[in-house]
Amino acid sequence: MALKIAFMMDPIGPINIDADSTFRLAEEAQARGHELFYYTPDNMYYREGHVFARMSSLTVRRVKGDHFELGEEKEVNLADLDVVWLRQDPPFDMHYITTTHLLERVHPDTLVVNDPFWVRNCPEKLMVLDFPELTPPTIIARDLKALRDFKENHGDVILKPLYGNGGAGVFKLTRDDRNLASLFETFTGFSREPLIVQKFLPAVSKGDKRVILVDGEPVGAINRVPAAGETRSNMHVGGRPEKVGLTERDLEICATIGPRLKERGLVFVGIDVIGDWLTEINVTSPTGIQELERFDGVNIAEKIWQAIEAKRS
Repeated sequence: MALKIAFMMDPIGPINIDADSTFRLAEEAQARGHELFYYTPDNMYYREGHVFARMSSLTVRRVKGDHFELGEEKEVNLADLDVVWLRQDPPFDMHYITTTHLLERVHPDTLVVNDPFWVRNCPEKLMVLDFPELTPPTIIARDLKALRDFKENHGDVILKPLYGNGGAGVFKLTRDDRNLASLFETFTGFSREPLIVQKFLPAVSKGDKRVILVDGEPVGAINRVPAAGETRSNMHVGGRPEKVGLTERDLEICATIGPRLKERGLVFVGIDVIGDWLTEINVTSPTGIQELERFDGVNIAEKIWQAIEAKRS
């Protein structure tokens, strides 16, 4: 059955078609005979009991520099669609949160992936708090003394903004580093958000594993190795993807969190594992499926669409 599918995403023009997961999802949906539409978050609005967006029909093709074609922009009631993909990138700010509130008004009659209620209530660095036995020692605080005491107790730590993404604003502080107060002043000077600090895991030098789960089931992983001189392994900042398998510990982590993901309508999720520890559960706009498909030869986009189509049948 052909579905009407809209992708709410950041501007499609600048994307890297060899790495972007949203492009791969659109490409697979098109191959399966679905009708595609595209709009950016700024073009969605609530009016008199309904949620609308100014959107265009979308055709994609794997041609660099000519990878998409848009039809005439029209106002569409989201209730007239079968599926809406929530695929804008963080930061997870009030703009992002407002989109989840609007999308919640059409879900589940129009299936929103991932479920906007749980996207709002399970941001990447907070859902892991449900599983303290799987995570490294962590503190979330806006209190400098509490952060200092945590660092004193655990030595080398990683400090990062609570709602950031792509490795931006991530710092490693050694036991003797004296920059905690300065970083605290910098972050709290422009943001009211707390900071998250975790015990540093030396295993990150061997890579930060991204495990992809579809409807709560692990389907594979890639390893992201930091560039020379870097602590961060994010591909946005030069991390190198490598082929890797799933360990017994990875499967144990997935078996623990998978049922919770499925129950909450989190169809496409990417978790981050360093050594034996879960560090993030990415539900907003996870990436990595193109790299995984190239390494393992498995069509992950197909698995995601099979899960969605089953929910729409």
